[in-house]
Amino acid sequence: MWILITVVLLNVWTIPAENVLTPNINILEELNKIMDLEKRMKSMETEMERLKTEKEVPKLAFSASLLTTFGPQSVGPFYNGFHTLLYKHVFLNFGSAYDPNTGIFTAPVKGVYVFTVFSKAIGNHERAVTAGLFKNDQHIVSTHGHQADGFISSSNGVSLLLDEGDKMKVNLYPGQWIFDNGEHHHSTFSGHLLFAM
Repeated sequence: MWILITVVLLNVWTIPAENVLTPNINILEELNKIMDLEKRMKSMETEMERLKTEKEVPKLAFSASLLTTFGPQSVGPFYNGFHTLLYKHVFLNFGSAYDPNTGIFTAPVKGVYVFTVFSKAIGNHERAVTAGLFKNDQHIVSTHGHQADGFISSSNGVSLLLDEGDKMKVNLYPGQWIFDNGEHHHSTFSGHLLFAM
């Protein structure tokens, strides 16, 4: 029995001490893994900094109708040139770029924008509904309708490249009129940023 114990003890002592006390690790391989992780982290930090400094693109959309009060009402006619329409009943003004006190949308960033104009009027022998969308006082598109009686409607829309600070508005043409009803909101002006440039 003593011989068997001696043989087992001798076998234990023949294993090198560094293999018993430390795990089997390839230090160079592990060091390369750590260096690779450091490179990835540095790349991620650089990308995060780039995203932080990149200009934030605002979310912009507005939609408004002419009247804020219930009941039907016509606006116009005006005979002293174009009359900028004030779309006072604001459904949405995300980004606050539309001013209901002036009827003007001011582009806060350069980009492609979409605008729509819907116009309604009461038929009349002498007057039509003619409203034009203007960019910085330059005519872009119009709505127009004319008939002797009943109601008439017209609409138009356009996509435009605007620079920061460009102004969009709807002008009623001289001698014309437009109708709205504060309950049904027939005549509207809307726009939104499609994408920034």
